[in-house]
This record gives sequence, C-alpha cells and structure tokens, in this order.
Amino acid sequence: MKLEDINKVGEKNLKLLNNLGIYNIDDLIRNYPYRFEVLARRNINDSNFFDNMTIDGIVETTPVVSFFKGKKNRLTFMINSQDKLIKVIIFNRAFMKNSIKVGNYVTVIGKYNNKLETLTATNILLSKLGNTLKIIPVYHQTKGLTSKQINYFVNEALSYLPLHNNIPSFLSDKYNLMDEHDALKIIHNPTSEQELKNAIKTLKYEELFTYMLKVRRLKKKNEEHNVLFKKNIDLKEVNKFISKLPFKLTIDQKQAIKEMIQNLRNDVKMNRLLQGDVGSGKTIVAFILAFACFTAGYQSTLMAPTEILAIQHYENALNLFKDFDFKIGLLTGKMTSKQKKEVYGKLENKELDFLIGTHALISENVTWNNLGLVITDEQHRFGVSQRLALKNKSQVPDVLLMSATPIPRTYALTIYGDTDVTSIKTMPKGRIPVKTFVRKTSELKEVLEIIYLALKNGNQAYVIAPMIEESDNADYTNVNDLKHKFELAFKNYRVEILHGKMENEEKEKIMNDYLENKINILISTTVIEVGVDVKNATVMAIFNAERFGLSTLHQLRGRVGRNNLQSYCFLVSDKDTERLKIMEQTTDGFKISEADFKLRGQGDLFGNRQSGDLMFKLSDVKKDYDLLVKVKEDVNNYFEKQSL
Repeated sequence: MKLEDINKVGEKNLKLLNNLGIYNIDDLIRNYPYRFEVLARRNINDSNFFDNMTIDGIVETTPVVSFFKGKKNRLTFMINSQDKLIKVIIFNRAFMKNSIKVGNYVTVIGKYNNKLETLTATNILLSKLGNTLKIIPVYHQTKGLTSKQINYFVNEALSYLPLHNNIPSFLSDKYNLMDEHDALKIIHNPTSEQELKNAIKTLKYEELFTYMLKVRRLKKKNEEHNVLFKKNIDLKEVNKFISKLPFKLTIDQKQAIKEMIQNLRNDVKMNRLLQGDVGSGKTIVAFILAFACFTAGYQSTLMAPTEILAIQHYENALNLFKDFDFKIGLLTGKMTSKQKKEVYGKLENKELDFLIGTHALISENVTWNNLGLVITDEQHRFGVSQRLALKNKSQVPDVLLMSATPIPRTYALTIYGDTDVTSIKTMPKGRIPVKTFVRKTSELKEVLEIIYLALKNGNQAYVIAPMIEESDNADYTNVNDLKHKFELAFKNYRVEILHGKMENEEKEKIMNDYLENKINILISTTVIEVGVDVKNATVMAIFNAERFGLSTLHQLRGRVGRNNLQSYCFLVSDKDTERLKIMEQTTDGFKISEADFKLRGQGDLFGNRQSGDLMFKLSDVKKDYDLLVKVKEDVNNYFEKQSL
C-alpha cells in the first residue's frame, strides 16, 4: 500500500505529507502526536481570571470574521454555555466560519476571562463534549494540512495495513505489553489516559528494542577479524600534511588521530564515535583520517546533515589540501542531473578520493571504486538506517561518527553499544570562552548595547526566538515580532529571519548572505542549532531561554565564539531556572550534558514532548535511559536464545 492509495490523499496532500517527512505508510502510522489535549468539562462559575477552560455550548450568533495585520484574522461569535452568554474569540480560523452554525453544539478550549465573559480559544470542536473526558491527539502540521486531516489519514492506513509484532512474545509477556497494532490505534485515538500510557509504553519499548537489535547486530559484525580491514597507511605523508596545517592540533586531537589510525591499520573494522564540543576541532580530525585512507589507496566520504554545512566542509577541505594531490568532490540533492552524473563517473573511476555531501550520498546511483572510510557528521541527525545505507556502500568500510552533542561516557557506551568512544575536550588555542549572562526582559537595554557595539565593529549577531508566529500565548516571543522590533532599534543595519517553515532555497540564501556578512542580525528559531561556521558572529541573544533544554542552549551558544574575539550569549528570561544558572557557570559541553541528564525528569505526558535523540519518534535517551538499559539486556537474552 502506498500513501497515494489512501482515501483523500491526492497530489496536493501527498506533497504536504512529504513536507512533514512522511514518504510512506510506515512514516505515516509512526508520525505520532507530539502532544495531547485532555478535555474535561469545567464549571464556569468556579474559574479564576484567565483560567484555561474546556466548555461546550450552543452557538447563538453567526460568526463574524475581521482581518488585521494583512492576512491575519479574528473569528468571533456567542455561545450559550451553562446558562451564560459567552463571547468566543479565535485567531486565524476564518475557514471555520461556515462550519459554525447557529443552534449547533460546539466545544471550545482556551483562556476564559470571567469579568468580560470572553473565552479566547485555541481550538474549537464541532461537537458536544458533555460530561465525558476526551483526549485529542495534536500532530505537527504544515500549511494546508490540519492535525485532524493527518489523524484521518493515519486511521485509514491502520484500517487496511496488516501489522506484525516486532517484539518477541516472551518479552511482551514479561512487561505486559500490548499488541503493536492495538497500541498504534490507541496512540492515534486515545479514549483514556491509562490506555494511552500503556500504548506509549509498548511503542517506546518496540522502538528501543528495534534500535538495540540493530546495534547488537552491528556489534557482532564489527567484531569480525578480517585481513581486508588492514590499511597500509603512509604515516610519513600524514605527518607531512599535519605539519603544514595553519594551526597546531590540540593534545586531544593528536590522541584521537593516533587511536584511530592504529584502528585503521589493524584487522578489526573501526566503528568509532568522535564526540566533542562545537568548535573543538572534530572536522580536521576527520579530514586527516580521510587523507590517511587515501595514502593507503582508499576513498572516503563524509555525510553532513545540511547542504550549507556540506558545502562549507567541501570548501574548507579544498583550502587545506590545495598543496596535495588529494581529489575532493561534492554531492548534494540540489545539484543538476548533469553535475551528479559527472560526480558518479569520477567516483567509479577513482578520480575522486574524498566525497563530501548530504543524504544524496546514499542514493542508489552512488558507487565507489574502493570506499574505505565512512564519516557521518552530526550523526544524531541521521537514523540508523541512513547510516547503514551509507556504510553498506562498501564491503570493508571503517566508520567514524561525529557528534557535537557530548553525552556522558556511560550513556554513550549503552546507546552506541557497537562503537568505541573518543572524546575531544581541549579547545584549540586562541578560543576565548563565550561570556554568558541571564537577563530579564527589563534589562534588554544592556543586551541591545552589546549588539550595537558588535555591529559597529563589523561583527554580527544571532537572535533566537522559540516561535515563528504570534500565538495565543502572549508570553512567548516570535521571530516576526522580533524582526519588527530589531529593525526599529537598528535602522541602519540589515535584519533578516530564518525558520524551519521557509523553503530550503530561501533558507540557504539567507544563511549564505549571513555567512558573507550581508546580514547583520539574523533572527531565527533553533534551525541554526546545527549550522555553518560564521566566525564573524560574536553576540547571541536567546529569548524565552527557559523554554529550551540545556543541550539545545549549549548548541545554540556554540554558534558564537568561533574566533579569537570575545563573544557573548544573553539568555533572556523572566523565570529563574537551574538550567540557566548552569549555562552561566560553564561552557564545558560534557559538564552541561551531565547536568542535563540529571535535571531532565520524566516530563509531562500530556505536555510538549521534546524530540528524542537518534531519530527516535517517541523515546528520549535522557528520560528513558533506564528503559534503554533494560532493553539492551533483553536484546542480549534474545540473541542467546536464537543461538541455542
């Protein structure tokens, strides 16, 4: 069954689903809600000022739509609920006007002002709630495709798709897990909180079991001894390249290179995670390993998560290896068919020694002549299957995973159970630690003054907001409002915005303009968390900083301080949190990751779920670490049973 076989998935909806990263049926049914609205009727008379409410009532007046700020709109109407006439206001729902009819029941969710008898709604359901509890799944959406439509498509797929359980029955019985098909139906259509918790428990276990099973199989494969894995590396040539670098390697970089070259020269396949802070110098280590493989007659490849980052790696490599006969190529999805074919031909004919690219590297058309080393940059941005697809391009590749999101060694050895872990902790000489300050919104003048001084000196600034557009929660800053405010404050400077909903071409143009210092202030969401190396950026201001996790804050801060100038990071928040204090106290990513693991609790099942690491859809390595350890033991037991 294909996506287009589902009822009401035409060409338009297929493209919209693709925009959400949904390309097949499995993607669709495992596109889980990111939160759930738990609706229970409340008595209006018991409410306090601006309480969150869920009420139902009869529509008394025809809805009226008014427009403001261009395309934004406001829908208002009256309902009779619990013998009170209440004015309902909802923003940007003009399309609902004809569905809300006088005399019909509606359920309204939002903030109630009991003095004005007005409810500012976040959602409206065209049905009566009554005294029952209702749980509404909420999915990530894209313009033109609502959460309700996504839920409909999921249910259509589930009704036709035969599924099998991935978890062995002895483990399902041990943990009292549900049937996988039932769990999928429930997570998309929950009727009770307990039922939903059981479904999530089952699907989390299944997700982690599948992951650890792949890890265990990789581990077994990697333990094989094979003379083909040995690479006859020319150490003299490698050292010659290192001596010509325009900078000195740190102690940790030298140790990492030594360990990995030893690994490349023995008869056991290398499978290693290289982790270190943003700016610690992992990329040059990867380049040196690729060059080492070249001296032994092998090709190498490096896969980056974004096209901009791939291009930057490519340009840096060209510059560093300009005096060596080390042929470097680039492959990205945006290249023309003619350009791609040219790369394919050079690769097969061994006219390229090092190919840098994006997901385009795992295309079926890409064939190496003698691939010996596979490097994945920001590896947590890729799923296991994607990394495997690249690795399977060769019979005997050594593998290097790189991550700028350091995690404690104990956790790393569990999560990457098939992998050796190497850490770079010392930073290159000349790097000045970023000064970090927590500031309230009433103290913004100081932040703006530092930004002004940076711009006056020819440097640039990042400004981060948690949201793209105005929402019903006025407490949260959005990029559009910040752009307007910063343009007023910095009239002689160019201010632009960047966020995940923009087209890729537009994002790339903005980022390239910023890289070339054509943009002075870039206002963005966390889309720049993994981005290009803009050495000229020296100030970052993160608004509503309390909304971001420690690791995210640290990654964002890593966008500045990439030169020998003093850089600053301002965490703008009116809430005093432990996370923000930790950010003020240290710039050490390893200490921050330890603190992050300790601080992150089990989270709120019915609140906003932070996206998990390693491409997990439901699980979170930090919150679900204890479960991951159990799953690892279960997978080992499963392998033992299989071998009996």
